[in-house]
Amino acid sequence: MSFNTISVIGLGYIGLPTAAAFASRQKRVIGIDINAHAVETINRGEIHIVEPDLGQAVKTAVEAGWLSASTQPQAADAWLIAVPTPFKGEHQPDMAYVQAAAESIAPVLKKGDLVILESTSPVGATEQMAAWLAAARSDLSFPQQAGEDADIQIAYCPERVLPGQVMVELIKNDRVIGGMTPRCSQRACDLYNIFLEGECVVTNSRTAEMCKLTENSFRDVNIAFANELSLIAADQGINVWELIRLANRHPRVNILQPGPGVGGHCIAVDPWFIVSQNPVQARLIRTAREVNDSKPHWVLEQVQRQVADCLMHNNKRASELKIACFGLAFKPDIDDLRESPAVQVTKMIAEWHQGITLAVEPNVQQLPPKLQERVTLVSLDDALQQADILVMLVDHRQFKATDASTVSQQWIVDTKGVWR
Repeated sequence: MSFNTISVIGLGYIGLPTAAAFASRQKRVIGIDINAHAVETINRGEIHIVEPDLGQAVKTAVEAGWLSASTQPQAADAWLIAVPTPFKGEHQPDMAYVQAAAESIAPVLKKGDLVILESTSPVGATEQMAAWLAAARSDLSFPQQAGEDADIQIAYCPERVLPGQVMVELIKNDRVIGGMTPRCSQRACDLYNIFLEGECVVTNSRTAEMCKLTENSFRDVNIAFANELSLIAADQGINVWELIRLANRHPRVNILQPGPGVGGHCIAVDPWFIVSQNPVQARLIRTAREVNDSKPHWVLEQVQRQVADCLMHNNKRASELKIACFGLAFKPDIDDLRESPAVQVTKMIAEWHQGITLAVEPNVQQLPPKLQERVTLVSLDDALQQADILVMLVDHRQFKATDASTVSQQWIVDTKGVWR
């Protein structure tokens, strides 16, 4: 059965590029999002997020009539759900957005449709989604009820792309396909092969779900090693950047670079899904999360020390000092602030500091609500001219292009080694 119309639920950092990828292959794509502003922006052929090459892809697809956006689900042959899966209290997975998405498409499902969950989710989420759909549509059969003969095919297929390179990696990277039955997997492979140049690797839905969590937990553990090493090096009076550079000359050592913590919707969240389901077994994964979650507090302590030292050497009151925080995104050269440790550090500084706190983030036009009361968004040049203390949080290309010799401030907390 062919896919004449494809619908993507959730037009964020993954959903919109995925919709554009299908539309670029001249498939009719309907993007669905509850954000009316995002829908209006896309229908103008513009984008509401920062991602290289995405703007042109959306513009071309909209102008050619292959891509449109709506706030309400419409009939389609394949459905991809790419909505957020945050955690709630005690780091428990919050599946409310997935449930809402499933229940929103249920009324327009028809026999032969394929539903794919792309949202990073705890193990068993695909089966839970299938149960929600079955409860809403008793007139249709689902894989848990009819196996290979089900009216609706269901699979799980997580994204594995790098922000800033999504439009390339979306097409080039292999995809793990976890169908609830072999037929579900095959149908999902047929769908992704419309644009995919990588390989579709088939497994079951639970293994596919765990694979995504495993990939991000692996990265989290490795980042935690680097972050913990930076604390130890600072305590020993050792330059951690030189230390890592030297250690990485070993042919079987590849230590990552430390930072102010770990952010983003994936690495900062997904390991907790494993911990929540396996609290006894997931000791290393839990510890890595705790190490990375604690790093912003250590950064604040370093800032407080710099402020104290600055006050000792200057005839100023604490309320007269200006602190500039460089970068708010969770990684370089993007506008994504989700779970960003840089935002957390900036917020903590602003709440503690008696004077003015400045923020430099070249990829956003306005501060997130949690910072608007106490932080002022300024340009790179203004921050370098005005601030007494500099806090480097994200190694954006604009910051790395600034010659360290032009930075006159004596009091610097550099969590990324940009001005080392």
